[in-house]
Amino acid sequence: MNFGRAITGIKLICMIQAKKELGQNFLSDPQTLDTIVGYAGLSQDDTVLEIGPGLGSLTSRLCRAAGQVVAVEFDRDLAMTLGNRLGNGSVKPSNLTIINDDILKYDLTGLTSDYKVVANIPYNITSKIIQKLWSSDNKPQIAVLLVQKEVAERLAAPVGKLSILAISAQIFADIELGVVVPAEMFEPVPKVDSQVVIMRRRDQQLVDNADLKRFFYVVKAGFGEKRKKLRSSLAVGLRTSKQEAERLLNEANIDPNKRAQELTIAEWKRLAKCG
Repeated sequence: MNFGRAITGIKLICMIQAKKELGQNFLSDPQTLDTIVGYAGLSQDDTVLEIGPGLGSLTSRLCRAAGQVVAVEFDRDLAMTLGNRLGNGSVKPSNLTIINDDILKYDLTGLTSDYKVVANIPYNITSKIIQKLWSSDNKPQIAVLLVQKEVAERLAAPVGKLSILAISAQIFADIELGVVVPAEMFEPVPKVDSQVVIMRRRDQQLVDNADLKRFFYVVKAGFGEKRKKLRSSLAVGLRTSKQEAERLLNEANIDPNKRAQELTIAEWKRLAKCG
């Protein structure tokens, strides 16, 4: 570990007050940051989107590894000073573009195709960010995100533990888990540990665009009463009778006694095509 850089990072964190309302938790551990960057397999041909660069500890590594880095920072103070913190004097890295904007409003179609995302994202909008990335017409080639450990596990969940969040991501991406980052490595220290989740865009998404609206309508109906058996939860969610819900399940060759989290994506697809 480079203790000089680590101490400098700690001093900088102490000088800048994290804003709780923005979900800011700064990470400055060099080894962990290098590991996160390594998951993305960056080269000088790559354009990287970083969401919430904060103090720039991750940004500086991305600038060294990638050809272009687009850093979208909502916090105006951090956005205005990021270039100075990373550059030589007042000159920011030549391959860094800093944008002061809300990532949820940012137009991803302006990025090059096959861009990559590497970011330590705010806990409070994790699900919204993931939804934005994978519902965009310009989906990333890979997204390496540091999120709450519980959320990472939900995203990579197997059949039997699926959720709407997991299904909505797994349709578009192959997902694996990376390193766990203990809470004490952040400043300020959050209440929970974090974990890296690596999401690689599928060559062929599991549900066609034309079928997505109906698919998610049925999935949300099924998960509306997720502790109940599907015949009951679907009846409530689809505003129909249990008999009709059971008929649909039988038509899709799905056991009506199953619960929503037990269905595969393929089974949800069959169910969405019934009725």
